[in-house]
Amino acid sequence: MLKSMTGFGKSTIILEGKTVTLEIKSLNSKQLDLNIKLPPAFREKEPEIRSIISQKLERGKIELTGNVDYTDAELPSSFNRALINAYHRELKDIAVSLGENDTDLLSVIMKIPDVLKPSRDVLSDEEWKSISTCLNDAISDLNKFRQHEGELLRSDFKIRIDTIASLLGNLDMFEESRNRQFREKLRASVSEFAANNTLDSNRFEQEIIYYLEKLDITEEKVRLLKHLEYFSDTMNESETNGRKLSFVTQEIGREINTIGSKANDANIQRIVVQMKDELEKIKEQLANIL
Repeated sequence: MLKSMTGFGKSTIILEGKTVTLEIKSLNSKQLDLNIKLPPAFREKEPEIRSIISQKLERGKIELTGNVDYTDAELPSSFNRALINAYHRELKDIAVSLGENDTDLLSVIMKIPDVLKPSRDVLSDEEWKSISTCLNDAISDLNKFRQHEGELLRSDFKIRIDTIASLLGNLDMFEESRNRQFREKLRASVSEFAANNTLDSNRFEQEIIYYLEKLDITEEKVRLLKHLEYFSDTMNESETNGRKLSFVTQEIGREINTIGSKANDANIQRIVVQMKDELEKIKEQLANIL
């Protein structure tokens, strides 16, 4: 099973006097990078929230945002009247001593930290139970999104892996043609050496062995086919295996590169370039797989 690291989830719950909405989104990241933006009343629960998310989302750049909409007369915050009065007295005295107009003092005071304070800084046990359920629902929503995106990527990977396998099968006819031309070239060289009485049998055998080893790509083709099959099998495993698939693509690339270095034929090189192009597209998409 493949999962994308990109996703979005949302859940809303109605509590007494307010509605809580949690939104969670994820992007690509090699590790778990968690950013939480919640109202002050949620702060004491942040360690538990982080633990829930890390257990269920593994890795990715995760952002959780919470919003509270109050549905009755209860205010989310209250004014610190004692602090406001103290600031007002001090600022008014300063304004009088400077001969300034003090009509705008209130607007200045309202911008000072701690003048506006939350009416309640903690959640009750019942509220937290409901909000944790809301969080799990949002995470579940995000995971469904990830699975859907992962399925789309799996279909794309299958097409590209099948394309590489098909291109690999096309190598046989060009390899046969290349080997035939090589044999004809060797035969012509032997005839020339024999005519000039310059043929060294030991040297000739060494040259044949050298070129056969240099040109033979049988092992590379077999290994490449096995790697392609392993990639397909890994995609269908029940666990998410983005890292394992990345390792397999490295092995696929290694075999393709070796075939290219041994090609010594324009048609084989052309096929190698096509296989590399498909593999690069797979690598780009794998960066988004969990």
